[in-house]
Amino acid sequence: MKHGQSSMDKLAFDTRCSLVSQAQMEAGWRKLQKQVQAVRDHRNLKDEHASLVMPDDATTVEAVNRIAKTIGPVHLLIVVGIGGSNLGTWAAQEAILGKFYNTTDATPKILYCDTVDADSVSSIQDNMEAHLKKGNNVLLSVVSKSGSTTETIANFEVLLQTLQQYRKDYKKWVVATTDHGSHLWNLAMDEGYHALAIPKLVGGRYSAFSACGIFPLAMLGLDIAKLRKGATDMRRQCSSTNLRQNIAAQSAIIQYTHYTKGINVSNLFVFSNDLEMVGKWYRQLMGESIGKDHKRSGKKKLTGITPTVAVGSTDLHSMVQLYLGGPHDKFTTFVTVPTKNSIKLPHWKQYDPLVKDIQGKNMGTLMGAILKGVKTAYANQQRPFCEIKLPAKDEYSIGALLQFKMIEMMYLGALLNVNPFDQENVEAYKKETRRILRK
Repeated sequence: MKHGQSSMDKLAFDTRCSLVSQAQMEAGWRKLQKQVQAVRDHRNLKDEHASLVMPDDATTVEAVNRIAKTIGPVHLLIVVGIGGSNLGTWAAQEAILGKFYNTTDATPKILYCDTVDADSVSSIQDNMEAHLKKGNNVLLSVVSKSGSTTETIANFEVLLQTLQQYRKDYKKWVVATTDHGSHLWNLAMDEGYHALAIPKLVGGRYSAFSACGIFPLAMLGLDIAKLRKGATDMRRQCSSTNLRQNIAAQSAIIQYTHYTKGINVSNLFVFSNDLEMVGKWYRQLMGESIGKDHKRSGKKKLTGITPTVAVGSTDLHSMVQLYLGGPHDKFTTFVTVPTKNSIKLPHWKQYDPLVKDIQGKNMGTLMGAILKGVKTAYANQQRPFCEIKLPAKDEYSIGALLQFKMIEMMYLGALLNVNPFDQENVEAYKKETRRILRK
């Protein structure tokens, strides 16, 4: 494979500064043949690759649309979930609608209730009550794959109690998304809440295109069909038997190759404020998928790449000293996208001595110059990186990006010989929490 740019409808992946040789790419590609075939051939919900069929699953979309139509207009949507139960939704919502969506006139507003931080939950309660006192409709979307996530159930009970105080028909305003047959599912059936099923073999961090992700996004009015189409097209590209086209395989091989050289930090550097939650979604995806204490064979071996997220240009003023002056233990993926808005600076000559050469220029020009300067500095110091160039912050592009990264993680797991679909060690803290609460 010759290094360069691979693109799909203008979504481009540039590997020219990855510092991985063609021979290393070809060696990694040979190791991936079985996994690429598995991704290419998969068409059902019966094994660990089940998430791959979710963008094409008409049953889920029909169920989501049916409930959305039944509920009617909503003024405030509260997603009650944590980790994989809310990060995909949050990432897509902020990327497409913007970080400051809730400050606009659009409805419904959306809040995410994840941690059991009493101050945070209290603020959400206050916001919820303000809406309910006005007679506005508040919808609780409680999401827990297992149906027994401590933080989620605790927060749900608190917010449900508030809803009950204002609405006699409160049951209409609850949607439970969980595994069919879980304790939460059974409660929803007994109480008469709306319920949406997450297929049993679709793990939380791979559930962005299940009802877990698409129901809240549909309630916000996003074009779910375009989101799913982006994911479907990207799956087709990332199951290609041509490495030059298969960008998920390229990214996995590059990160794996650097890992074998002792580079064990992967930094997703997003040059758009609206993409920060995409970085945090990816942080969970990588952390839980490949941070393992044993190989697929069962052999004990501590394995993992530490995922971090940075936002440009903000974190150039907090982290770039480490990135360019610290140890050579990091691989960076820049994510860039054109802005939706154009802002031009005034042309004030008296301000020119403060910062030269910015008067009358567009902010996009400034950001472009900063990004080019950063990449040049990285290249000059042999700091390896690649770049994802999104054509837009729209449903199609974000659907493609999320699918790209999920398939990348399946390939990276195969290269590292770990199971990217389980998360056995997460149970350690849950077990201790339950023990402590019993006292």
